[in-house]
Amino acid sequence: MNEQIFGIHGAALEVRSKRMGVLASNIANAATPGFKARDVDFNAALDARLAQGRTLSSGASSGAGQLGGGEPELLYRRPTMPSLDGNTVELGREQVAFAENALAYSATLSFVQGKVNTVNRALKGE
Repeated sequence: MNEQIFGIHGAALEVRSKRMGVLASNIANAATPGFKARDVDFNAALDARLAQGRTLSSGASSGAGQLGGGEPELLYRRPTMPSLDGNTVELGREQVAFAENALAYSATLSFVQGKVNTVNRALKGE
């Protein structure tokens, strides 16, 4: 029913939320020696999440682009300038990715809120 009401936006919020956590972890570990920056391929994770939703409703299972338990696959980032301590976090790059993801999350949340408002108005008979 979620997919019928919210369409792709519910799954997109979940994937964007997971990605935000990964990017925040990268930023938090910018000074940790040997830390390897990771990211989520949003499009692949969203496709896998949508496919998982379709196959779960039909009784099958799919894990393409996701780890066990429905988690998006984490990919290592390749640094443009490797550091001497082995840390691959490039703070500026991570901050830009975090800001872009936060903006997209906010926009997606606005779409979901609009759908919720529409359903509320329909239930009230407005």
